[in-house]
Amino acid sequence: MLDRIDLLVIGECVADIVRRPGAADHVHPGGSPANVAYGLARLGHGVTLLTQLGPDADGRQIRDHLAGAGVEVRTDGATARTPSAAVTLDGAGQAAYTFEITWTLGPVSLERPPRHVHTGSIAAVMEPGATAVVAAVDALRTAATVSYDPNVRPELMGDHAAAVRKVERCVALSDVVKASDEDLEWLYPGQEPGQVAEGWLATGPAVVLVTRGGDGALAVLPDARVAVEAPPVDVADTVGAGDAFMSGTLHALAARGLLGADGRERLRSLDRATVTEVLRHAAASAAVTVSRAGANPPDAAELANALGRIGG
Repeated sequence: MLDRIDLLVIGECVADIVRRPGAADHVHPGGSPANVAYGLARLGHGVTLLTQLGPDADGRQIRDHLAGAGVEVRTDGATARTPSAAVTLDGAGQAAYTFEITWTLGPVSLERPPRHVHTGSIAAVMEPGATAVVAAVDALRTAATVSYDPNVRPELMGDHAAAVRKVERCVALSDVVKASDEDLEWLYPGQEPGQVAEGWLATGPAVVLVTRGGDGALAVLPDARVAVEAPPVDVADTVGAGDAFMSGTLHALAARGLLGADGRERLRSLDRATVTEVLRHAAASAAVTVSRAGANPPDAAELANALGRIGG
């Protein structure tokens, strides 16, 4: 057994009830942090997910789904109903969400420290559980690198000013931050995404990534901006695209020895060529996911094939 957890993800699991016009509802295991954990495990990483799952059919389905990819699921023992989200897809496969969720994560001790911690989404803003999430990240960050994705869900963010403060607190604790242009528009209406990313960068992260849907992605570094185009793809739906981008990012960073306390200094000295390759891996991972239904990220072979098709 390894002495250290490779990657620890802290956050919610959600049963996504997918609704398409003229079709029956279909339940997919989801939740942004759970999707990231699943994507990392599919890419061959040892992953532990710290979360909450109810003793119900949705909870059992999600647990089996995660375990099937090799994710170790840890919970705080709470027995509340598993959260759910109705995901309504329009004719272009774009997703809109309505939620039934509570998040009350309590402290959970870990026998082994992780090399990297990822969190975000509902788990980092919804109380009372958000307090436990931030405390855990703060305690672990001296020995682990940290990544964060706000994955804004406006219906669940509460007071806008308070939500922005919570997001900024998590940004300041992180080494790698990823947000969509839609996230940034909700948080900072009317501000240019790259400028927001530069402001975040000044508070602590080594790199801030901005996803822009079909317009590709942007990485903001202390002395540069690096952009990549989105690979051409026939979109089935966009469920889990940002999460696959995040897992692809962490996969590429790990492969280059840029995660963990021993990789932090190198992470803070990223060059354009390395960032470009990381973005290409992330964008290819997202492209595979949007090409098929649900939050279904690639395994390592599928990611390699996708990179090969776009010239990498």
